[in-house]
Amino acid sequence: MTQLISLLAAMLILVPFAMTLLSRMTTTSVSYLTMNLIGSVALTAIAIAGRQYGFILLEGVWALMSAIGLVRTLRRPIPYDMSSPNRKTK
Repeated sequence: MTQLISLLAAMLILVPFAMTLLSRMTTTSVSYLTMNLIGSVALTAIAIAGRQYGFILLEGVWALMSAIGLVRTLRRPIPYDMSSPNRKTK
């Protein structure tokens, strides 16, 4: 079961990475950061259980940076689009 979780968690990190290289996703998108956060937290937990200190460091920092990026992205104000057809004029 741990191997299945590890594979799924790795895919949650690798798929968005590949998507950014293919210009299908940005590294600051909520979906990219959320998938990275979930995948890295799962891999960190598995590394802790196995006492794999190098992977604890790698995935723990990955999770931390993903969380920081996600918080920053969610706090960023949504830009107002002046060209929007739904824009109300006086």
